[in-house]
Amino acid sequence: MHKSRLATFAIGAALCCAGASCHNNGTHSRLIREHFIETQFVDSSVKPGDDFYRFANGKWSDTAKIPPDYPVAGSGLDVHRGIQQKLKTLLEDASKNGAGAGSIEQKVGDFYTSGMDTVLINNRGYEPVNPLLAQIDAITDIPSLMKLVAAEEKNGNQTLIGFSVDADQGNSRMNIGLLLQAGIGLPERDYYFRTDSATVAVQNAYKNYLSTLFRLTGTDSINAVKNTGTVYQVEKDMAASHKTAVELRNVKANYNKVAFAKIDKEQPNIGWTAFFRNIGGRADSVDMEQAGYYTRLNTLLQTVSIPNWKLYLRAHILKNYAGYLSQPFQDAAFSYRKDLTGQQVQQARWERICGVTDKKLGEALGQLYVKKYFPPEARQRMDVLIDNLIEAFAARIQKLDWMSDSTKIVAAEKLKAIRRKIGYPDKWRDYSRVHIDRSKYFENIVAASRNNFDFQLSQLGRQVDESLWFMTPPTLNAYYDPTRNDINFPAGILQFPFFDKDADDAMNYGGIGAVIGHEITHGFDDQGAQYDKTGNIHDWWTKQDKAKFDEKVKQIQQLYDGFVVLDSLHLNGKLTSGENIADFGGIAIAYDAFKMTQQGQTDSKIDGFTSDQRFFLAYAQAWRSKYTDAIMRMLVHTDPHSTPDWRVLGPLMNFEPFYKAFSVQPGNRMYREPKDRIKIW
Repeated sequence: MHKSRLATFAIGAALCCAGASCHNNGTHSRLIREHFIETQFVDSSVKPGDDFYRFANGKWSDTAKIPPDYPVAGSGLDVHRGIQQKLKTLLEDASKNGAGAGSIEQKVGDFYTSGMDTVLINNRGYEPVNPLLAQIDAITDIPSLMKLVAAEEKNGNQTLIGFSVDADQGNSRMNIGLLLQAGIGLPERDYYFRTDSATVAVQNAYKNYLSTLFRLTGTDSINAVKNTGTVYQVEKDMAASHKTAVELRNVKANYNKVAFAKIDKEQPNIGWTAFFRNIGGRADSVDMEQAGYYTRLNTLLQTVSIPNWKLYLRAHILKNYAGYLSQPFQDAAFSYRKDLTGQQVQQARWERICGVTDKKLGEALGQLYVKKYFPPEARQRMDVLIDNLIEAFAARIQKLDWMSDSTKIVAAEKLKAIRRKIGYPDKWRDYSRVHIDRSKYFENIVAASRNNFDFQLSQLGRQVDESLWFMTPPTLNAYYDPTRNDINFPAGILQFPFFDKDADDAMNYGGIGAVIGHEITHGFDDQGAQYDKTGNIHDWWTKQDKAKFDEKVKQIQQLYDGFVVLDSLHLNGKLTSGENIADFGGIAIAYDAFKMTQQGQTDSKIDGFTSDQRFFLAYAQAWRSKYTDAIMRMLVHTDPHSTPDWRVLGPLMNFEPFYKAFSVQPGNRMYREPKDRIKIW
């Protein structure tokens, strides 16, 4: 299913790029379970009002090392490492216990076993993809080219077409086929056009990767380099038609519902009727979200020669399957990842296969995870927290001095309509059609991918199933879905340092409370505010209120534009504005809800800190992170979230209760004059 609309919390965005883990330096000790705030990491030599992120985490930052097998270290990633260990236990037990044929234990256990059988995988070399390479060699014209593109789409291997299924943003109760820009290999379009040294290094690493893939499958070195140049130029031509990361955030500009017959007529080289027939789908209309890409693709299919398209497909087929082939292919993929992210060595094999199993058989493995590791009382405590956060936000809406009463009524209705999903799905996916053989890893990858595609396709043209999740239960993250108007908290995030059933309210409201508030606020950020309570794109604001809101959004964008991340590299305020708004709202709503609790109404101290101080420390310590320079550069260009330090400092330097809690005064670096402090929700 389509995920680009989801507004996530993103604990350690590098999770998406290179797995997740870090050295915990013994931090998960009995001391933490008793006291929760990690006072041993507080750097009291730093004034809280000068750099609160450093105050909360400074002693950790001074000693923490980024492990060689990841590009990041931090508190959230410690949690993820714990999750990975739990998944390993589950998968090893499932693989050893002789589970019944067809059971989810058999499927995930045999899948994991097949992925761990490196002797067999290495002996097979690239034999598993030879039939595909032969099919590419047999291509003679555009229709046969697009037939293979469609066949691989069904196997979860997108090349030229970015097909997905999700709610129609103009009729959110029904699913529609989405067509998204695709076709490139670098992280996003601007990587093909920037000329700074860091970007050029990534371009060269990517070209070397493609050349290596050609060489590993029998092409001599000279022609491998030549072929790579051809493929790269085709990608660059397609990238020129791509929207930028900022442009992709324009909700209305990326909703383009068109009649299927219209695009079939206007883009004959793509052959939409044949493509949909070959993937097994039917549609009267589609949402072609980045139409410029498909206009360009239609032209390129005619102007690029068939031999060059065959080189392109060969490179992309090999690139997309490299991680599932023998060690030389995995090494080639990692060599590129190393330059892109700064990760020095590959993860342990078991960690990688745990990740793949979670990705391919997520709700099968998720059932086992929830049964063993997710206590029912966590759901119950979360329900109470969410109730309090909703109540706090409702009160905040009524107190806004910039919003009219008529708009407040509609905003309150949308807030009241938000649905919640906690921990795991109430209805699990069916994996009965997936055949898993413990001796055939590559075939298992294809079978699981095909099942995921078939499930997605089964939703096309049907009423939206509001019970579906777009993250697996063990995931350390959370999200808001604007077309469903729901907030979602997988079991993976419902643990320390974000949540603990035994923690004091200051800890839980500063941790998971801020996460809940963040996701709720996404329904009212610069994107979410364009959807009504039913999930349709709809202008529910008065013109005057919308103008005031847009001005506040602009202020936040300008504030974050000024934040320096690395050397002269600044955050992109427009790219990160939605997440920044959610951070502003998240901390404010969580604080208001905390003040409803008994602890929130007292100044009693624990570990030398007042209840309010503990609330803010819990928030800041949850963001404790350290990234490689390489991954930091990539995230600034591609990730809609700000970096962890600014996710702490940006909201707090604009939040009056923080000033009071730590006596922030003029002259402190975080101090802003009251008239300059931004308050949006």
